[in-house]
Parts: sequence; C-alpha cells; structure tokens
Amino acid sequence: MDEPYHYRNKAQFPVGTDKEGHIVTGFYAGRTHTIIPNRDCALGLPVNREILDIVIDFMEKYHISTYDEKTGKGLVRHVLIRCGFSSQEKMVCLIINGKSLPHGEKLVEALRKIDGMTSISLNCNTERTNVILGHKTIVLWGQEYITDQIGDISYEISPVSFYQVNPVQTEKLYGTALEYAGLTGKETVWDLYCGIGTISLFLAQKAKKVYGVEIVPQAIEDARRNARLNGMENVEFFVGKAEEVLPEQYEKNQIYADVIVVDPPRKGCDQMCLDTILKMRPERVVYVSCDSATLARDLRYLVDGGYEVKKVRGCDMFPQSGHCECVVRLERR
Repeated sequence: MDEPYHYRNKAQFPVGTDKEGHIVTGFYAGRTHTIIPNRDCALGLPVNREILDIVIDFMEKYHISTYDEKTGKGLVRHVLIRCGFSSQEKMVCLIINGKSLPHGEKLVEALRKIDGMTSISLNCNTERTNVILGHKTIVLWGQEYITDQIGDISYEISPVSFYQVNPVQTEKLYGTALEYAGLTGKETVWDLYCGIGTISLFLAQKAKKVYGVEIVPQAIEDARRNARLNGMENVEFFVGKAEEVLPEQYEKNQIYADVIVVDPPRKGCDQMCLDTILKMRPERVVYVSCDSATLARDLRYLVDGGYEVKKVRGCDMFPQSGHCECVVRLERR
C-alpha cells in the first residue's frame, strides 16, 4: 500500500470504566478483555478521536453507564464508526445493553456538527456474549446506511454489513480477482461466500451472468439492494451455505459455471463445496484467501482433483499487521 496508515474505514471501540471510575475506550489487550485506553489509532481515521471525545463527553455529562461484562449491567458496550472513503459519509452506531439511550437527542445534536455525518444509530445487544452486534438497529438520525464506491461500483453499508476495511487495497484485490477470472462477457460465474455482493458486482461488469451465495440473509438483502443501486440485472443472489446451494442449483436446475470465485472465511472452503467445484469442472477457479494455511490445504485438494495453480498474488490489505490476502488463479488441466 502506498500510504499504509489511516486506512481503516471501520473501527469498533469497546467502552468501559477504569479503576478510578473514568470512562475509557480503546482496544483490548492481547487475549483479554482489559481495555487499553486509546482514542487515536494510526491505522484508523483522525475523525475517530473527534467522535469518541463527543461520545464520552456526552456519557459523562448525562451519567450514562458503561457495560460491565462481569455483571452484565450497564448500558454502552461499544462505539462503531464507519466512513466512506470516496463519499466522505460517516456513521456512528452505539451498541447498547438496552433498547434506548437517555438524552440521545443531545448526542445526535453534537455528532451532527461533524462534516459528512450521515447515519447515527443504536444497536441493541442485551445478551451476555462477546459477539459485538445485536439483531436490532434503531436509527436515531439520518439513514441506516452510508454509501461508498470501490472503482465504478457503489455500495450501501449498514452497521451490520460486511465490507472490506481497506477500500484502497480492496480495489486492487478485486481488480486482481477480476483479471484472474479472465472474463470476455460470455461467462456464467458463481461467487461463493459473496457477502454484500462486493466481488459479485465487480465480476458482473464483464460476465454474462453472476450467481452469488451467502449464508447471512441480511448480507443477501444488502447484495440485492446494491445490484439495484448499480442497475445490474445480470446478478442473482441465493441465501444459504455454498456447499448446499451450489449442488442443488447444479443438479436440479443445471446451472453450470465457466468460472467459480471463492472468498471464504478464515476456516477456508467446506469440503462439500470443493467437491461440487470439482464436479462442476469450471474452466477457471479464482480463490481469494485471508488465511494462507487453509488456502494451501484447499489448493492441494483442487490440484489433486485436476486443477493447476497458474498465478498467485499477495495483497497487503492490513498494513502494519502480519495478515496478508492472496488471490490465486487455477485452471482445469
């Protein structure tokens, strides 16, 4: 990455109370839930500090409690911030252990003064869990989502949407996936683990038809909305496990694939999914991976099943960390 700082378009700050009783926010110490106070991270955007200052000042002024994991008591658990790099739209979402925020209108009043503020909301999570987001989001002011662009494609992003945190490098990553797919406009493409359709819509620019599969219903709703937003009619999305949807559509409806793109979570592809890829025998497979160990495991399986690794490129999606994404092009032997 040319400028490998201040690249994260999303930040989630846990909120707590220190031994002196002061409200703190920052990051968890390694393998603990002890908060190290920090409002100004060199990987995040400078506006994060401004937002956190406003939230904490508000909490102190109106005596709003912080959540205590040990007792399950207290209100504010996390502050989630998202920023659109191209749109400059900003989102603030307070994750709370309840259903309302006392004096919330005062917080809205203060946050609205920030340039580009577009969405202020609450996310309700009343469960004793270390999962950050709950199931219900309440808009306090503005929209439930912000809009951002990667290349020529626009995306609507809600507090719960999965969206790559580094948009500058994401354009390089998806551009590489599109290049490796080798599309001419005649191909049928399957995008497995498609999320909100980020790669699907990139592929749809050059494919005849793209099918996306994702297990999270909310993500598929976002994907369909993003397809409409971009006026793309050659994309269709399915809710379900890739390893179930793919065989069903292949066997029942004879939907085949010239190219299959996979972008699985860290655990890699399910074996049934890999078996279906081998059964469908697409000309090319493009594998986008965030974990080199599961990538190596899955490539071994695909190569033993008749594919050949042609190209590999790393992409520094998370500068200043040990993580690297990879894009791999495989061709049928």
